[in-house]
Formats: sequence, structure tokens, C-alpha cells
Amino acid sequence: MKKAFDEMWGDWGGEDPRGPYVNFAAWLEDISNEDLNLRKQAAEHIFRKTGITFAVYSNEEAEERIIPFDIIPRIISGKEWDDLSEGLIQRVNAINMFLSDIYGSREIMKAGILPDDLIYSNPQFRLQMTNINPPHDVWAHICGIDIVRTGANDFYVLEDNARTPSGVSYMLEDREAMERLFPNLIEKHKIRPVEHYPDALHRMLRSVAPNNCGGDPRCVVMTPGPYNSAFYEHSFLADHIGVELVEGHDLFVRDRQVFMRSTNGPLKVDVIYRRVDDDFIDPLMFDPNSMLGLPGLMDCYAAGNVTIVNAPGTGIADDKAIYSYMPEIVKFYTGKDAKLPNVETYRCREADSLKYVLDNLPELVVKLVDGSGGYGMLVGPTSTKAQIEDFRKHLIAEPHRFIAQPTLALSTCPTLTEKGLAPRHVDLRPFILTGSKGVEIVPGGLTRVALTEGSLVVNSSQGGGTKDTWVVDDIVEGA
Repeated sequence: MKKAFDEMWGDWGGEDPRGPYVNFAAWLEDISNEDLNLRKQAAEHIFRKTGITFAVYSNEEAEERIIPFDIIPRIISGKEWDDLSEGLIQRVNAINMFLSDIYGSREIMKAGILPDDLIYSNPQFRLQMTNINPPHDVWAHICGIDIVRTGANDFYVLEDNARTPSGVSYMLEDREAMERLFPNLIEKHKIRPVEHYPDALHRMLRSVAPNNCGGDPRCVVMTPGPYNSAFYEHSFLADHIGVELVEGHDLFVRDRQVFMRSTNGPLKVDVIYRRVDDDFIDPLMFDPNSMLGLPGLMDCYAAGNVTIVNAPGTGIADDKAIYSYMPEIVKFYTGKDAKLPNVETYRCREADSLKYVLDNLPELVVKLVDGSGGYGMLVGPTSTKAQIEDFRKHLIAEPHRFIAQPTLALSTCPTLTEKGLAPRHVDLRPFILTGSKGVEIVPGGLTRVALTEGSLVVNSSQGGGTKDTWVVDDIVEGA
């Protein structure tokens, strides 16, 4: 694996900072490590007091933790961000067209671009959604696209998250913490804002209300409840959007319409931003044992009387085997090459790829096609021989469940550690909103950082943390 590109220095330890970091590097020279550590402690106090938590699941129980936050920002130039945005918009548009197609006329399968069994055998494919048209033909209203960087101009999509993408609350809380801790520093940089995300989200939700809603659409956030790992985010978003946070038992169905119980009597609901997985949203349509959803919800949806954000069935776009076809998917629907390339990917369901992966396991990253959160994956270079051999057995037994990728030298970003500033690997999750009036992206997104030295796993569930992401204008380009 080649040496990692550093966001601040190009090469870690270089003499001159890169353009986006020029002003920040000058500020950094004038602040002591003691002061930085005091600010770090203040940030931890803010997060603990605010209750910014997530759950980590073990074999025994779920543990609630404060999200780790690093006070050294990740800085991206305006030009870099604008180029990224073009690729993100193209990709999300293609994802929406792909979803509309596979649940409709299935032209991409007729054209032989995708194998039929990759769709029909996929556990995230919802046959119940066939020929159901979401209001305004928007399927993936909220996408989180994971981006990695390996060089000055080398950005790749690592994963697509179109089911129930999480993390946007951390993006907003990170920015608020930085503004409280470093107000003078913030003023010296022309940082594009992210604070308007809740307003943008609310506008998008209202824009996709059913055509027959009549009047001001009522939107709600639907949560599985306080025991869900992302419950903090569910309540955070409902509060900041200014809508009700509901569970399935707070709603009921009458005359193929959804209503919310309230002290003022039943209130009609037009848009449900659901953070409940497909299997559990309607026991009459999906898992009959679900106690989390609303019986009859899908009948209301099929009748065009309520919008579900994101639409049921969007999870198939998260599948990592589908991901491997995204360049072809983008080309098929847009007629143009993908502006954001994929990471090279080996489909273990194919015999030649499986042989290559088995022969090179110590050098590869292997993932479950339907995995998330850093679970169920092998990072070959950091795994023991025993772990590799154990994983090999699973791979041989069910090759169709896995894809493999080369171990990339993910870019690093200066991070405050006990020994001072040190490089730590990062990725980036921008959040893309698609409504009836088009696509909107809040500049930046969530930077996730692998806090353990040498680790490439940035997921909070695996010991990762977050950073504020600055998109700055008026910087020295090309430095």
C-alpha cells in the first residue's frame, strides 16, 4: 500500500501546507498544545452535556457512548467541493432512475447490464414495490455517499447509502461545537455554512407530499424508539425540523390515509421520514411479527395518500454487489461516464474474481454485500492469520455474499492525539437531498476519522470519530 496523501501537507511532514490549509496552518503555529487539549476537553464536555450518543452492539448488550470528536477540522477548497458536487448529483440522479426502473419496466435488465438474479435474489429487493410509483417519482430522497481520497485529485465513491443514511446530526453538532470553541478562527475563514440543513430537509419533505395532500403538508419523523442506535439523531432532526417524532403506535390508518394521535384529535399525516427499516414498517406487508411499524401503511402508500422517505426498496442501492455496477448504471441512465469513479471491486460471486480474492486475502478488504457499520468485514493487512483463515471459510461457503477491494491508502488528516498532532485516516459522507424541485447538497458533510493509529476503519461503532468539515473559498489554489 502506497504512502497516504495528507489533506493538510500533501505528504505528512511537508514544509508547506496545501492551499485550503494555509490560513489554518498559520493559526496552528500560534496555539499551544496545552490550549488545544483544553479545547478538546471543552468539546468533550459539550458533547457529554448535549447527550450526543450512539449505541455499540456486542454479543451481550448495547452500550451507549459519546461520539468521539476531533477538534482539528478537515478543510476542502471550494473548487474541490464543486467538482465533487457535480459527481454526487449525477450519481444520486442515476440511483433514483435505477430504482424507478427495477421496480417498473426493468429496462436495465432487458439490456443485459445487470444479471437478473442480482436483483431478484437480493434480500433488499422488495417485490411488493413493483409498479408502485412514489410521489413525484423520487425514491432516494436522502442519500449519504461515502467518499475516499487517495491523492490531490483522486476521489472515489466507497459506498452508497440510500436506505436510512445516518450521521447528519453529527455534522451539525460538530460545526456548532467548533463555532463555540474557536469563534475567532471561524471568522478568519470563509466557510460555507451547513446550519441550513434542517430547513433544506424540511423543504424537501414538504415538496414530495402527495399531490392530493391539499394545504400545508404535515411531516413526521418515524423512529423505532429510544433503543435504536441512532435514536439521538432521530429526535435531533425532528426537533430541528420542527415536526413530531413518532413511533408506529402513535399513528393509525383510516380510509387508506395515515393519521397521528394528538390531544386535539386525529391529525392527517402526509409525509413520513422513516428511520425504520423496510422489514418493520408495515406488518401486513413485510414482517408480520413487527411491533415497530404501522399496519396498513403500505396500502396508504400504494393509494398515493402518503409519502415515505426514503421509499421502501431503496436499500438495494446500498448493496455492494450493485455498487460494483454503478459505473455501468450511471452510463445507462445518464448517457455519460461517471464523474466520480468507484473503487476497483471484485465480485466474489464470479469464479475468476473469487479465485483472485482467495489468493490475495492478506492484501484485500472483503465486505458483506449487505453489511454496514464496519461489521462483517475483513481488512487483510491488519488481520491475523487466524482471522484471515476463518474469514476464508465464510467466503468459500457463501461467495455471493461478498465483494473485495484493494486496500486503499486513504488520505490522512492531522488529528489531536495524546502525543500531539498525528495523521489519521479519514473518509467523507456528504448528504444529498432530492425533492420534487431537484437536488440540494449542504457543502461538506460528515468527516469520519479512524482514531487508532494505522487503522482504516472510520465507523464510530468500530472506534472511529468525527471532524468538522470546512468547505472554504478564497484560498490559495494549487499550493
